[in-house]
Amino acid sequence: MTRRADVAAMIDHTLLAPEATAEQVAALVAEGRELGTFSVCVSPNMLPVSVPAGLKVACVAGFPSGAHKSSVKAAEAAQAVADGVDEVDMVINLALAKQGDWAGVEADIRAVREACRGALLKVIIESAALTDEEIVAACRASEAAGADFVKTSTGFHKAGGASTHAVALMRATVGDRLGVKASGGIRDAETALAMIEAGANRLGLSASRQILEGLPQ
Repeated sequence: MTRRADVAAMIDHTLLAPEATAEQVAALVAEGRELGTFSVCVSPNMLPVSVPAGLKVACVAGFPSGAHKSSVKAAEAAQAVADGVDEVDMVINLALAKQGDWAGVEADIRAVREACRGALLKVIIESAALTDEEIVAACRASEAAGADFVKTSTGFHKAGGASTHAVALMRATVGDRLGVKASGGIRDAETALAMIEAGANRLGLSASRQILEGLPQ
């Protein structure tokens, strides 16, 4: 079984509840440091976030619906970078995806990519709301637009969160050229390991401690 420290180093320790307080974000940072997670992921209103050396900060943009003008997503991402984030997790325009307007999806992503140069960009495709063909097309649009990662889910969509099927399909589409982040509904060690086995090299988790405690040292 994969060691606890190895999995911790893949985790974006996440707190995106709209009612989250500054005190809870400070506790998230402290816990991320204790657990050895890769980063903490927070909402834009919580920036800037002070973190110890070695812990990255990620922030969402166009979250959770993705139904924002590209210029708004880009401005949000640019502000996040100005506030010191290392990574931006943006949500695609799902309406364009469902309409098959992949040039529009690519343009939306590219606008954010241009706005957050210097930060790593993850693109949330909301895989549970897409067909297999749409997942592949969304991954291709993300890569063409210059994304660094494709990510399964916001964790807020009624269609559900990550699945091993979606992760495997995303990995098969992007190969080793992009990262794949599994996020949404991962609440135990067994599921986390299944996502890694399917091809994820980053995990978005809010139950990080519970999951890591289910793994060997």
